[in-house]
Amino acid sequence: MCMNEIHEECGVFGVFGKETATVAATTYYGLFALQHRGQESCGIVVNDDGVFRFHKDPGLVNDVFTPQVMASLGEGNMAIGHVRYGTTGVNDRSNAQPIVVNHIKGKLALAHNGNLVNSFELRQELEMQGSIFHTTSDTEVISYVITKERLHASSIEDAVNRAMNRIKGAYSLVVMSASKMIAARDENGFRPLCYGQTADGSYVVASESCALDAVGASFIRDIRPGEIVVFDQDGIRTITDHCEKVKPTICIFEYIYFSRPDSRVEGRSVHDARVKAGACLAMEHPVQADVVIGVPDSGLDAAIGYARQSGIPYGIGFIKNKYIGRTFIAPGQQVREDKVKIKLNVIADTVRGKRVVLVDDSIVRGTTSARIVKLLRDAGATEVHMRSSAPPFLYPCFYGTDVDSQENLIACNHTIEEIRDIIGVDSLGYLSLDHLSMLIGTPNGEGYCASCFDGKYPTETPTESDKNRFEYKLSERRKNKDEESQ
Repeated sequence: MCMNEIHEECGVFGVFGKETATVAATTYYGLFALQHRGQESCGIVVNDDGVFRFHKDPGLVNDVFTPQVMASLGEGNMAIGHVRYGTTGVNDRSNAQPIVVNHIKGKLALAHNGNLVNSFELRQELEMQGSIFHTTSDTEVISYVITKERLHASSIEDAVNRAMNRIKGAYSLVVMSASKMIAARDENGFRPLCYGQTADGSYVVASESCALDAVGASFIRDIRPGEIVVFDQDGIRTITDHCEKVKPTICIFEYIYFSRPDSRVEGRSVHDARVKAGACLAMEHPVQADVVIGVPDSGLDAAIGYARQSGIPYGIGFIKNKYIGRTFIAPGQQVREDKVKIKLNVIADTVRGKRVVLVDDSIVRGTTSARIVKLLRDAGATEVHMRSSAPPFLYPCFYGTDVDSQENLIACNHTIEEIRDIIGVDSLGYLSLDHLSMLIGTPNGEGYCASCFDGKYPTETPTESDKNRFEYKLSERRKNKDEESQ
């Protein structure tokens, strides 16, 4: 992925055991494994016999959760955690998750991955009824809807079930009450969610299977789209009222970029999907070249697939500095560009005097692609042929990625030939829409969402999609209102 091109999802994690244990440490390691999904902020809530202790802050997991913080969280029998990249709301402590609610019906903590398409309408309705919001994220909207339903529901899981009739869009949730942990997934199954069990019998819920591996939990299964799974002292039970109402549409970009290559999503290896994407690219866009290289990290698997299919040798073209955060988190374009320089360094001997095939997972805005190509040119590459293991981004995504408008999508404003010249490559090839289904072995166009590429949205789309609408200055609000009235 070209850094500063697109932002990741969030990651959720939860652990439930029948005995008091160091659940904060388990959650810490789970979140560490999910760090790639969100690097703006993180949080952990520990439940010790109904008493919630929590800490959340902007920053990476190992920076936020110091030994002193971990000690303050203490022990408990369950905990939930979250790593965030926000698709709604600014990045500050108030928007960090999990959300914690104190209510007459009991405590509630909630971690959310995804994005609601009716968040604006729900928030407006709740505010008109007297609700007071402390954040600008749609996660708090979900917590309010669940809390409101809890007033009339017989249990917390019944409240979650009722809330799912109202919230629309993409959501994978881990909810914790005083005595239960609940995992829930939207009817379409846009975002992944799975669970497993550790050797001591504790249950673990996570966005990806790699987090189960990190805490020594054996994978049991993916949570079905629309399913609610309840973990308590009596064991596990499921609620399937929302299952099979619509066809599942897992986000295809989970396989192309978001998920870690060692994860399995919906039973399919992410690594294998990316290798297949690279092989398809080699068949669609062959070229005479001397070496194939990938952009770390998510372009590497596709580059291996391209090399295997084409017979062109695979080489390591870049060394990535793993001790610097994602460049798109840095505020300001110049800061991001400076970070690109120190994050990726070319191995000159791999590319000097050679025709290079450069494989990346996608091209969204194109600015960093051009900078990476220049690095290769400066290192002595005679030709650079770029291949993208995703089709061109042509439409906004409303289900949890930071592509909420077409304004900055390079493919919306330029032809492939123009993009080729802008980023400075000798040739450019994208994976075709027809080959997306080959990545996960499903019938063409079925079983996944590719709306950012083809514009075919599986749900209704938001009437209000501006993620920063609550952060505008008064003068900006007046300007926007004036423009809408014209």
